[in-house]
Amino acid sequence: MKSLQEDIKNQEFKKVYLLCGEEDYLKKQYKEKLKTALVPDGDTMNFSAFEGKKTEPQAVIDLGETMPFFADRRVIFLEDTGFFKGQCQELPEYIGELPDYLCMVFVESDIDKRSRMYKAVKKYGRIVEFGQQDSNTLMRWVLGILNREGRKITRNDMELFLTKTGTDMGNIEREVEKLICYTMGREVITREDIEAVCTTQISNHIFDMIRAVTEKNQKKALELYYDLLSLKEPPMRILFLLARQFNLIMQVKELSAAGHDQSSIAKKTGLQPFVVRNYAAYARKYSTEVLRKNVEDCVNTEAKVKTGLMTDTMSVELLLVKFSR
Repeated sequence: MKSLQEDIKNQEFKKVYLLCGEEDYLKKQYKEKLKTALVPDGDTMNFSAFEGKKTEPQAVIDLGETMPFFADRRVIFLEDTGFFKGQCQELPEYIGELPDYLCMVFVESDIDKRSRMYKAVKKYGRIVEFGQQDSNTLMRWVLGILNREGRKITRNDMELFLTKTGTDMGNIEREVEKLICYTMGREVITREDIEAVCTTQISNHIFDMIRAVTEKNQKKALELYYDLLSLKEPPMRILFLLARQFNLIMQVKELSAAGHDQSSIAKKTGLQPFVVRNYAAYARKYSTEVLRKNVEDCVNTEAKVKTGLMTDTMSVELLLVKFSR
């Protein structure tokens, strides 16, 4: 990302870029920054955009071979074309011989790093992968937004906020805007504000359900399950996420027992550090054997549903009752 920032700052651009990775918010931000830097205001003659898997490689090449009209540069943006997953024969060769006046920017959700397209862009241009941001980076980013709006928040309440929103920066930005509007006229954002206006993501409903299970709060666990069903979440997906959470708790327990610290566990499991801290607390309530048995029970329940021995909705409900006894 720093290399791309330097390109924009110095106005020294590669002939081809690939923006990829799971953080869509950053991809969108830098797509717009590149467009602003590459295309003068109002220049519609020398800017073109393609989107979708029906994009024809030859049409892109034909446009690339068209000289810019009273300008130094022709710019082509291409988004979610599928060229980096499927077979695209023409463009990898063309990328190796792009004319000096041409700049191509690919913005892709799905890529294969073994593809000829990926290797061509890596050789002749710049690839920028926007990965999921860690909790410290997200906290600094949110604090920056809040500071500009004259708001303050404690670290504990910030962690609660991120637990609700998840790590998707687009979703976080929307939830921050809601908090700012809700606390108009006040300086400090409280836990009560967060609970009042912030929407809990589906995956975090599962997290809350696990917490209720570990606390043996059967009523709360079932209420959260019914909430998920009312949100049209399929029981089998809930079962999958339930098994995944128990598996992650087991991993945290085993890594802790092996002497790994919170930061190391976060890197190995892909969890945020504050989530690891919560999982470590849950892990202390179980033996490894019980956690493994819970995962196995989830797998066996799925098999019973698939073979018609149990209905999906009832099977998950019975598991929650069993786990929270």
